[in-house]
Amino acid sequence: MKGTNLGEFEEVVLLTIAALTDEAYSVAICDEIDRVTERKVKLGVVHAVLNRLEKKGFVKSELGEATKERGGRRKRFFTVTHAGKVALTKVKAQRDELWSLIPDFNLKIA
Repeated sequence: MKGTNLGEFEEVVLLTIAALTDEAYSVAICDEIDRVTERKVKLGVVHAVLNRLEKKGFVKSELGEATKERGGRRKRFFTVTHAGKVALTKVKAQRDELWSLIPDFNLKIA
């Protein structure tokens, strides 16, 4: 089905949302991606991906409560939907199958 495949960065964002559970909002997602991948990401790019994932039905969002620390603004929290979990599971299975086809490819990363 067109539009339901995950791009590489969409996959990273979706995995990060799943890992952050209840604390998955845009700034935390950026910080976690930077920490894990050592890849600086722009907030605007993450917002675009979050919107795309929501349109695909892979995530849903809801606004949290306003806080003094944020000047009364509310955070938008994201969670992975059932469709998102299915998409991630499918991608993992495909990658695992491809990895299993590579003969004698056991690299150790220091």
